[in-house]
This record gives sequence, C-alpha cells and structure tokens, in this order.
Amino acid sequence: MSASNEVATRSSESIVEQALDTTLRAGADSTDIVLVRGRSLEARVRDETVEFVKQAQEQVLGIRVLMQGEGGMKTAVTSTSDLASSAIEQMARETVALARATEADPAAGLPEDGFATHLPDLSLVEPSDRDTQVDVRIDDARAAERAARAYDERITNSEGSQVGSDFSTIAYGNSNGFVGQYESASHSLFSEPIAGSGENMQRDYWMTAARKLAELDSPEQVGSLAAERAVRRLNARQVSTTVVPVIFESMLAAGLIRQLAALVSGYSVYRESSFLCDKLGKVIAAPSVTIIDDGRLPGGLGSKPFDGEGLPTRRNVLVENGKLNTWLLDSYSGRKLGFPSTGNASRGAGSPPGVGTTNLWLEPGNESLDDIIARTDRGLLVTELLGMGFNPVTGDYSRGAAGLWIEGGEIAYPVEEITIAGHFGKMLEEIDAIGSELLWMGSVAAPAVRIASMTVAGE
Repeated sequence: MSASNEVATRSSESIVEQALDTTLRAGADSTDIVLVRGRSLEARVRDETVEFVKQAQEQVLGIRVLMQGEGGMKTAVTSTSDLASSAIEQMARETVALARATEADPAAGLPEDGFATHLPDLSLVEPSDRDTQVDVRIDDARAAERAARAYDERITNSEGSQVGSDFSTIAYGNSNGFVGQYESASHSLFSEPIAGSGENMQRDYWMTAARKLAELDSPEQVGSLAAERAVRRLNARQVSTTVVPVIFESMLAAGLIRQLAALVSGYSVYRESSFLCDKLGKVIAAPSVTIIDDGRLPGGLGSKPFDGEGLPTRRNVLVENGKLNTWLLDSYSGRKLGFPSTGNASRGAGSPPGVGTTNLWLEPGNESLDDIIARTDRGLLVTELLGMGFNPVTGDYSRGAAGLWIEGGEIAYPVEEITIAGHFGKMLEEIDAIGSELLWMGSVAAPAVRIASMTVAGE
C-alpha cells in the first residue's frame, strides 16, 4: 500500500495519536495536535449562467510543542498537509527545535485537567447530505435568482446567487491524555439582486445558513427577500444631521454583539485594549440585555463538543440583566487574568489557541420589529453599515450607514450617505427595545434592537 493510500484509510484519531507519540519522542516536554480534514463546494449563478464551481479537499496537521524554560514554557507551532509518517517525524523535530529558540512564557501551557469526557451528539451533520450532487445545489442558486427577478420588474440585474457546503472532521489530542474528534457540516445560500429605477441603482442581499440542507430556507424565500430589500432602497435620500433613536435590524444587531464579545475576550482584557477591562461584575448595559454563549446548542453553527484545547464547551452567560458576568477565556488568557478557561479556546491547525465565541446571542424581547417601529416617532432603521469606525480602547463608535427613515411610527423613505455615531458603552446602556425574532445567519444572532439616542450625520 502506498503512503498516500495508507493515510487516506487511517482514522483522524490514529494520526493524532501517532503525531503525539512522535513529537514526544522528538524531545517535546508537552504537546498538542490538531488535524482538520475537510471537503467544500462553492458555486455561483448569475441569472441562468453558472459563473463558477469550486470543489476542494484539505487536510492539515498542526503541531504545538511546549518546552520547559526558565520561568515558563517555550512554545512553537507548525503545520503540514503531508500526513505520511516520515513527514510528521520531520515536522516534529523541526517544531522542537523552533520551541527551544523561543522565549519562555509563564502563562503558556496545556490545560492540566478537566478535559471533555462526554462528547454529545450535537446534530452537526446529516450524513445523507454528503451525497448531494453539485447540480442540485446549482439548481438552488438558479431558483433564488429566478425568485429575485420575478419579485419586481425593477430587479434589473444581479451580483449572483451563491451556494456553499462544507464538511469537516476535527481531531485534537494532547500529551495530558485527551484525544477526541467530531464531524461537522455547514451549508449556505446567498442572493444579491440589483434594483434599478431610472439612473438610480441599489443592491441588497439575503441569505440562509444551517448545519443540514433540509434546514435552509427555500431558495424562493431567499431570492424574494433579497429583492424586497433591494427595491426598498431605491430613490434614497440624505437627512439633516440630528439626534434620534436608531434601530439596528437583526443582522446588524448581531454585529454589535460580536463587537461586545471581542471587548470581553481575555486577550483584550489583559492587554488593556478594551474599554470594558475594569467592568467585570458591573452593569454595562440596559437591564433588558442578556447575552449568552453556548457551545452545545444542538444544531448551532458554532457548536462543538470540545474547544481548541480539549476542554468541554459550555453555556456562559456573558451579560445578565445588564451586568457583565464573565470574560471569554482560553487557558492562556485565563492564567494571565487569574481565572479558569471558559471553554472558549479557538484553534486552527497552523496557529496557537486563541479566544473565540461558539453560539453567541442576545436574548429576545417581546416586541416585533414592526411594533418597535410603530412606537418610534422619528428615527432611523439601519439596514447596512459601512467602514470600521470603532475604537475598542475608547469605545468611540462611528459607522457609515444606510437604512430607512421613520416618521410618525412608519417607514417614510430610504436614506443613504449618512453616518451614525455614539459611544459603545452608552449605546449598550441606552438599548430601550429588543425585538422578539432571533435571526440566525451564522454563529452570532440577535433580534432587532433600538438605541434611544444616537447622532445621525447627513447633509
């Protein structure tokens, strides 16, 4: 049997176990190994024309070596796509040599214990989805295109509708006794039509994502919603600079929650690069705000049974009724701050662990978006944000935006070429309405939220 055939028939766990043994024999004091094997598909259709089809397979083995030094551990990370035994042996020796050349760090090291002992079925993959033919996914993209164009005669063109499917096996092991693996999948459908009226052109999009193909929204729904959003932006105006309530629709509210998670990452905190670094245990948001990160949500796009260090994922309530309860931590940032890991280590094959969210969401309220708009006398519903105007150290927030202007509790007209500005801390404190509809388009979700007062800069 050839080396390539031998690798193809071996289980991921057996390759990880071999790499652990090889790396320890090469001289590592401790080590951990990540193996990612994946298969992906992407295709985009514009009108009826297939613009591209991409299919790819990958396998990447990551080796992290830790060597005892004066006052701490020396660390090095390498990766390879060659899983032959000889290649792993060479990579192990090279990683040990690199580790010896680095500086010792007292916070570096593997978790000592507490590894995941039970790996629940989190419904992360539907085995039959692997047999879905490329043509079936292309037909979904075509159906979304047709639905978008049929929605309104003002849909004159398209940036295309795109589908994607990914299947992965992730195996992890370390020299402290943990070896485990899990399989996962994700599927998506995205549509981006263009609406035209005279010389005015506008684009917008809609998408759906899920672990299983059967859980995706229909192509017709995706295409129609994308078209509706594009058409409603036609003939947008500017508004005069003013201070009004600002409503973030669900997709954009999820971005606010993502930014908050970055602010409470252990790395941001110990580096003092977050304006919230001294706020643990204090009220940072309105009483209606509760934010949860849960790595074991069945079918969640961020779910996994263990994190990038082999520790069990879990439910962490970051903010409860406005109070900041916890940082998000891996072992390293936890040691720097004097806390245990929260099970949020995120690890790529070619990088050391860092902190990442799993399934992160803002708990819904009791009002629909329509209800929130109806009791907004004058304000802005933001439907698009532009640029990256956020300073995590100071909390200053300023983004280019487009959206829909509200007068008398009703949508009056679309607006564009405006900027919204405020302080992120004050924005959290002034959330005065939270929608009831939690929208999952990825691993971070939120209902619509209204902030009582922000500056909208226009003409």
